[in-house]
Amino acid sequence: MTDQVMDAPSALRRPEGDRSGRARLAILLCAAMLVVIAIGSLGWGASDASALGVVLDMVTGGADSVPARDRIIVWDIRLPRVILGMLIGASLAVSGAVMQGLFRNPLADPGLVGVSAGAGLGAIGIIVLGAGVLAPVSAAFGIYALPFAAFLGGLATTLILYRVATRRGQTSVATMLLAGIALGALAGAASGLLVYVADDRQLRDLTFWNLGSLAGATWTKIAAAGPIIALSLVASPFLARGLNGLSLGETTAHHLGIPVQRLKNVAIVMVAAAVGASVAVSGGIGFVGIVVPHLLRLAIGPDHRYLLPASALLGACLLLVADAVSRTIVAPAELPIGIVTAAVGAPFFLWILLRRRGILDL
Repeated sequence: MTDQVMDAPSALRRPEGDRSGRARLAILLCAAMLVVIAIGSLGWGASDASALGVVLDMVTGGADSVPARDRIIVWDIRLPRVILGMLIGASLAVSGAVMQGLFRNPLADPGLVGVSAGAGLGAIGIIVLGAGVLAPVSAAFGIYALPFAAFLGGLATTLILYRVATRRGQTSVATMLLAGIALGALAGAASGLLVYVADDRQLRDLTFWNLGSLAGATWTKIAAAGPIIALSLVASPFLARGLNGLSLGETTAHHLGIPVQRLKNVAIVMVAAAVGASVAVSGGIGFVGIVVPHLLRLAIGPDHRYLLPASALLGACLLLVADAVSRTIVAPAELPIGIVTAAVGAPFFLWILLRRRGILDL
């Protein structure tokens, strides 16, 4: 599929101009900003442990110059949190950009149209029933059982949403949003039933997990979800030219030599895998997938060759900043990161709706 998409006629290539130069500059700026924010996040926290001191201690071999507590805080608490935050932020932003290209509408977002809720249902099922009915699944997949269950939930939701909202190659925005609300409500009802039968320990975990958090970041979680997210991110640029062609309509894209159905299948699986793995380890973190691609489209245009890598970088930056806010706004306690992203993303979504009210008949 990749070769056919990459070999699409040059008609799919958007003219090089000011937007492409601006896009390259934006990608470089986002990459530099990500490095700065990641380094700052390593040194930021309730503890006074110095990330720079720990790194210098490791480089110089001064094993006794830095307390063991500081090493544990930096290498086993802060570093996994930063890495997981970057992976999840990038995956949610890229998934939003791919969904918007697939549906040809900037209102598509994994959190808003029920994909995250479906992935959450799969993850909650493993958390609550992993020692009972779903014990064979947990035993078969080990640490990958949670991401795999979330992937299946997200995949099922995405497939249903696409079939319901798309007719004769055209996606109805109203139908997409309404179907997403219905699917999210259905997944929420099933999740509520599982929560009802959960024990006290599971309830405590699920309550905090449902709001979204990076507090439980560990190297084990990175090992479980990281490869899935990384593969999805690596695969996404190969969809760029196909998504550019799809923006002209399915019929036109087909005449240009793009295998439309195969492109849609790969895009749906990629989104489900990325969102499922992210939800499995961090819970529900909304609005990243709609805020980041929309801001970038305003700045650098809709060309997915630039939009997808820029979304990955800016999404990682946004989530690290939101995580820093969640750790400090009610210090020494920690606010779930999903609350922070919702507080910023919900007004932004309303603004987008107002800008597009002609389409939505508002």
